[in-house]
Amino acid sequence: MASNAPGLLNRLGQSLWLDNITRDLLESGTLKRYVDELSITGLTSNPTIFDNAISRHDWYDAEIHKQLDAGTSGEALFFNLAIQDLGRAADLFLPIYQRSGTVDGFVSLEVSPLLAYDTKATVVQARALHARANRPNLFIKIPGTAEGLPAIEDSIFAGVPINVTLLFSTEQYMAAADATLKGLERRVAAGLSADVRSVASVFVSRWDVAVTASVPAELRNTLGMAVGGQAYKAYRDIHESERFQRLANAGARAQRLLFASTGTKDKAASDTLYVAGLAAPNTVNTMPEDTLLALADHGVPPHALPRDGGDAEAVLAAHVKAGIDLTALAARLQSDGAKSFVKSWTELLGAIGAKNKVAA
Repeated sequence: MASNAPGLLNRLGQSLWLDNITRDLLESGTLKRYVDELSITGLTSNPTIFDNAISRHDWYDAEIHKQLDAGTSGEALFFNLAIQDLGRAADLFLPIYQRSGTVDGFVSLEVSPLLAYDTKATVVQARALHARANRPNLFIKIPGTAEGLPAIEDSIFAGVPINVTLLFSTEQYMAAADATLKGLERRVAAGLSADVRSVASVFVSRWDVAVTASVPAELRNTLGMAVGGQAYKAYRDIHESERFQRLANAGARAQRLLFASTGTKDKAASDTLYVAGLAAPNTVNTMPEDTLLALADHGVPPHALPRDGGDAEAVLAAHVKAGIDLTALAARLQSDGAKSFVKSWTELLGAIGAKNKVAA
C-alpha cells in the first residue's frame, strides 16, 4: 500500500533529495517521475555513486569511447560526464529552484577527493567546475576537513554555491557554518551580494555502524539520530543569532542543514529509520533510491523534530557513559569518509580506463 510520507515531509518543510545520479535515471524518465510523484526536489552525487554507475553498467560506454577517441581521459573525462548528467538534472530541477525563490532544486558535484587536504587547489577547482557547469542551481561539494574550511570560506566569497560534505558532528558542522558566514561577511564588506547559497551535510548512519558492537542493545541505531538532533539545534541557534541576522539584513539566506547517509545499514532496523527520526522543518534529507522507495511504499506520517533536538543530549550522554569517545569518533569518521571517496575516485578513473581497453 502506497504511503504519502514523501509529500507530508515536503509539506512539513523538509526537502527530499535523491542521493543518486545515473544516465539511466535521466534517460528512462525515472528521475522526472520521482519529481512528479515522490516530492523529490533535488539530488546529490559523490564519487562512489559515479563509480558504481560507470563500472557496473554500459550506460556511459558510448560517450566514454567518444571522448577517449577525441583524446580526453582520466579526471577530465569524468568531469565531462558528470557535468553532462548534472547539467541535465539541474535543468529538470530548475522550475523548483525558481518556484522556491532559489532555495531548493539543487544538484551537487564534488571536487576531486584527492584535494581534501589541499586548500588552494580546492578553491581553484570549485570555481572552474561551477563555471563550466554554468547552472545557478548546482552546488560544488567541498569536504569540511580542517583544510577544507578556508576553501569553503574563499569559495563562498567568490560567489560559488557550496555543499559542505563529510561533516559528522555538531562541532564539525559549526566550524563549516562559521567558514560560510565568514565568506558572506567578506562579501558584504566588499560591497558584493550576500546571497550565495549553501548546504551543510551531516552524515548520520555511519555513527551507528561504528558503535553497534560497542553499546548496549537499547542504544543501537540511536547515535546517528542524536547527532542529527544536536546539529539541528545548533543550526537553529546559528540562524537566530545576531551575527546571521546582520547578514540576513544584507540579503543572505540560511545555509540549510542537510542530513546525509540516511539509508539504514542495519537490516534488523526500519528501512526508513533516519527519515522518520529526522523530519526537521527547513532542512534537507538526501536519501538513497531504496530508502526513497521504501518511504513511498510504507513510510509513516512524520513527526517534526523538536527545535531543541528532542532527546539528543540524553542519548549522546548515554553513549559517552557506555565508553564512546564522540570527538575522537567524529574525527575518525571524517578521515575514513575522505579515504573512502579517494578509493572510489581511484576505482572510478580505473573503470574509465578499462573502457578504453575494451574498446581497443
